[in-house]
Amino acid sequence: MSRPRYRGAEAGSGSFSGAGFAVKLVLIALVDALGVFGVLAAWKAGSWGILAAMVALLVAANWVYFTKRALPLKYILPGLAFLLVYQVYVIGYTGYVAFTNYGDGHNSTKEQAIEALLVQNERRVEGSPSAPLTVVASDGGDLGFAVTDEAGEAEVGTADEPLAEAPDATVSDGVVTALPGWTVLDRQQVLERQDEVTALRVPVSDDPADGSVRTQDARTGYVFQSVLEYDAGADTMTDTSTGVVYTPNDDGQFEAADGTTLPVGWRVTVGFENFATAFGDPRYAEPFVKILAWTFVFAALSVATTFALGMFLAMVFNDPRLRGRKIYRTLTILPYAMPGFLAALLWAGMLNESFGVVNQVLLGGVSIPWLTDPWLAKVSVLLVNLWLGFPYMFLICTGALQSLPGDVYEAAKIDGAGRWRTWRSLTMPLLLVATAPLLISSFAFNFNNFTLIKMLTGGGPRFEDASVPLGHTDILISMVYNVSGLDGSAPRDYGLASALSIVIFVVVGAISAIAFRQTRKLEELS
Repeated sequence: MSRPRYRGAEAGSGSFSGAGFAVKLVLIALVDALGVFGVLAAWKAGSWGILAAMVALLVAANWVYFTKRALPLKYILPGLAFLLVYQVYVIGYTGYVAFTNYGDGHNSTKEQAIEALLVQNERRVEGSPSAPLTVVASDGGDLGFAVTDEAGEAEVGTADEPLAEAPDATVSDGVVTALPGWTVLDRQQVLERQDEVTALRVPVSDDPADGSVRTQDARTGYVFQSVLEYDAGADTMTDTSTGVVYTPNDDGQFEAADGTTLPVGWRVTVGFENFATAFGDPRYAEPFVKILAWTFVFAALSVATTFALGMFLAMVFNDPRLRGRKIYRTLTILPYAMPGFLAALLWAGMLNESFGVVNQVLLGGVSIPWLTDPWLAKVSVLLVNLWLGFPYMFLICTGALQSLPGDVYEAAKIDGAGRWRTWRSLTMPLLLVATAPLLISSFAFNFNNFTLIKMLTGGGPRFEDASVPLGHTDILISMVYNVSGLDGSAPRDYGLASALSIVIFVVVGAISAIAFRQTRKLEELS
């Protein structure tokens, strides 16, 4: 009687297995498709390291999910892949950039810098013939030029594609009037995109030295060629108008004999130069020491104050004699439910010296510079972070208190321990064992609490004697952002910013390691 049911179950299992295999096949096919797209993109960009990593991950994914001998890896591989991509790779690339001069004037490879120099120094070729020109647009909206050569043959090109023959073009009186696959812009459309038209350069060929076609009136095109000439054999750049020869230097620039350099350079390895700048250049070293000290103070006080307030409220609301505890707990976590960046912006408005609610309403119209005085700005940052952070500490302390064993307290009460002794010898040590890892993570979070600083004070008020855009409430991570120049307040210097990021990584890692060692001592003590 049981055998038919067993066979039916087996058949059902086989059916389920077949459906599961089909789902797995579809998912792996999607992963492979995305992976192949990434490989092709890396191939086109010349990013060989990324290409190799993508291929390795694809091979690993297909082997793991189609073999029966790697069951644990089926669960580990996704997390491991994301760890490698979003953590290991990012850390490794940041470390690489820290030892380069990557930044303004050094954004690309040497080949790209040479091409940019040739393009940026183009001048109209004297005596070069003009060509009738028509402004066209591709189906994707990209602008292009359609011109006719001396023989009346049509050619078309864009900023990314050099001029190529267009045999299907319709030419009337030497002007292209229609072109399959392209839209000929009328006068009104040209006027609407006038800035784009006049800025557009269409390469004559794949060789940048051949110049490009440009126009000023959208009717006539002229050939522009660079006054610079690159000699690949000698690896020199010559200004044909002055005869000055530029040779590559160790800083990734073409330099003349008199020390002048061409504006566009390329990335090169500079060793520990960025670290030397961070610690030795007075422009950065003096603010760095102040910001480093404030970062430690800010992170430590943020953890201490939020933990103290959160623990106090947790102990008060954990008392069974208190009525309405659920309502109080709900109200307590409301600040935690609000997005941090939005709350910081709201507080920035409330603390405004001239029209903020704190000065005008709560304090009766006084004028206190909460965000513009160096010391008051620091106090404001700590108070706002206390308001934002204590609900988190309240939640973890509440959970830890409710998990403490009651028989230990009964034994302490029998032994005659008072409330203070019970709290100091039992509650606090057990609470620290449960919350210490979270306190460490909270310290690391506040050590890099970019959102609060950026939204509340912007790092200000600025140092009066600093030649770089840094201020009294900046912490290391906001200093990195300002030094990188992403906000446009300073020239971009990704190499120096990456070097500072490495310093932050080392500092946080060292503090976390020491703190976790102390946590193990607490566990042994308990």
